[in-house]
Amino acid sequence: MSEKAFQLQVAGRAPLYVHCWLPRTPAKWVVLIVHGLGEHGGRYARFAAALNASGAAVYAPDLPGHGMTAGTPADRGHFADHNGWSYVMESVAATRTRAERAHPQLPLFIFGHSMGSFVVQHHLVAHSEGLSGAMLCATNGTMGALRPIAEMLVHAQVRLLGPRHRTELMRTLTFRRYNFRFAPTRTDFDWLSRDLAEVDKRIADPLVGFTATSQLWIDLLGAGRDLLSRRRLDRIRKELPVILIAGSDDDVTGDGRGPELLAEAYRRAGLLDITVKIYPHGRHELLNDTCRDHVTIDLLDWLRAHLPAKKRIAKKIA
Repeated sequence: MSEKAFQLQVAGRAPLYVHCWLPRTPAKWVVLIVHGLGEHGGRYARFAAALNASGAAVYAPDLPGHGMTAGTPADRGHFADHNGWSYVMESVAATRTRAERAHPQLPLFIFGHSMGSFVVQHHLVAHSEGLSGAMLCATNGTMGALRPIAEMLVHAQVRLLGPRHRTELMRTLTFRRYNFRFAPTRTDFDWLSRDLAEVDKRIADPLVGFTATSQLWIDLLGAGRDLLSRRRLDRIRKELPVILIAGSDDDVTGDGRGPELLAEAYRRAGLLDITVKIYPHGRHELLNDTCRDHVTIDLLDWLRAHLPAKKRIAKKIA
């Protein structure tokens, strides 16, 4: 496993920091990882190592306002004052283009966790061609009944306090609420994982745990509108394989109901290869939970089964 990083210029904005892990032998396929809110691509090194061992080259950008892409602590938790979601989408597309140029003709898969899964949902609508498959982790087909109300509230905060206002209101409505069900709790992040060491590792990471801005929440909540719209989903290539995974104890996914809802919408839109896996008692960060080895094996098995060469061999044998 060879780890390196590089920067990309995106839309004339601050350089995008991209983590890259390469296998020791020539790559046979490529995986693009899109991280969640309040974290960064570097947290996926363990998953990247497993992917490398299977022959995959792995790319994981720190999204705008996150990780090393955020130039200063003041930039963390803020996409942009204007058109922030477009900036995020352009960042993922630019990373994908860089990976495709570095590994021409190789199968390309995309993985998105939590907020990253919503980014990937949008990416699939616009750019499903050329992808060999998509993995959506801790995802949902809706952001919940409170989404329109929350969007209205953060719009009011921006009007009164500006786009860079740090909204404790949204932190309370999301992360703190998710933690309530596990009371009495040891930390504010018990909802993420049953593995105490993993929770402590996240808390100790200086690049995570910030309070996001009202404008970021406007961008994210706006992106949550019409996720199940048939008109949108009809634009996705029908042959694209998609796997949706979640923990049964994850409020973000409606305790696993959200992925089922999204999977059904994909099937209604004509997608032919949809898989859903719900892990009993799993929490939000499945790749950092106590079931992570099981999850990793399942994802690797799914990936290998959907490598184009594997499919051609299987058809020829049959």
